[in-house]
Amino acid sequence: MSPVPPQDVRKAAKRAVGWIEDGKAGKGFTDTGRKRAHQLADGDDVSADVLKRMRDYFSRHGGDKDATGFRRGSEGYPSPGRVAWDAWGGDAGERWANRKSNGG
Repeated sequence: MSPVPPQDVRKAAKRAVGWIEDGKAGKGFTDTGRKRAHQLADGDDVSADVLKRMRDYFSRHGGDKDATGFRRGSEGYPSPGRVAWDAWGGDAGERWANRKSNGG
């Protein structure tokens, strides 16, 4: 059986869905990001393949956290990078995907 996203992962993805609907995702936002945000926000089961994709996403985009508009209270918040980060479950998603990959 595939794991269900924890509540904190769902919360981040729900926030991203709202931002996406508000047009804050930016021009480069992908259909994959939209799909992932809805999957996680809805609490749908996540396959081992999706967990691997999540780990890959976070390892490629960790530097986005240093960009303008990533942190609440900073100018341009939420930046498209922040929207995408939360679409994949945010910091909680990163921790969860890494934990699951290590057998947790």
